[in-house]
Amino acid sequence: MDHSGQISAAGELAHDALDLKHNARELTLPASRRAIRSCSMAIRAVHRREFREARELIAVAAAYLAEADAALEDHPDIRYAGFIHDAKKEFAEANLTLAFVADNPIPTAAELGVEVQAYLNGMAEAASELRRQVLDCLREDETDEAERLFKVMDDVYGLLVTVDYPDALTGGLRRTTDALRAVLERTRGDITTALVAARLRQRVEP
Repeated sequence: MDHSGQISAAGELAHDALDLKHNARELTLPASRRAIRSCSMAIRAVHRREFREARELIAVAAAYLAEADAALEDHPDIRYAGFIHDAKKEFAEANLTLAFVADNPIPTAAELGVEVQAYLNGMAEAASELRRQVLDCLREDETDEAERLFKVMDDVYGLLVTVDYPDALTGGLRRTTDALRAVLERTRGDITTALVAARLRQRVEP
């Protein structure tokens, strides 16, 4: 039996399928990069306490992610590629940083449309971002706000250390949690030093 025709047909089907995947990937990569850039800009706006601008930038990122999701609807193998995870992690981080700093309710993974791995890693990085806010508050003698933000950091760390699953399931969450622990301990030291100094000033001032 001559299989030449069947082999040729199988090759054509394979080429067609891979062309579709390639085109989906080519659409998704720039959308993911633009989403990450918008999220980074949103986080910078949060640090400036420009919450309206942050929300607008997050909305832009959401539109790019929706574009990426639509392109990958029929390609789940590409959907779980690293660049999509990174974009959704940044999206979760931007949303959670805004919620933490503005003292708003935090959105869930389902509300953000991200996988739980991206959500938890984004939460860890959002908590690390709070160190900058804590230090800014300490410089302005806003110790109550500094302590509120530190408690958020501590609560996030307390949650993440309970997520005891292999890295293959969590997207490397253990490494992100370890990085947060180091940031948390440095921040704890900064707050303690600032509070002790404030108490000393109160004692010596007439």
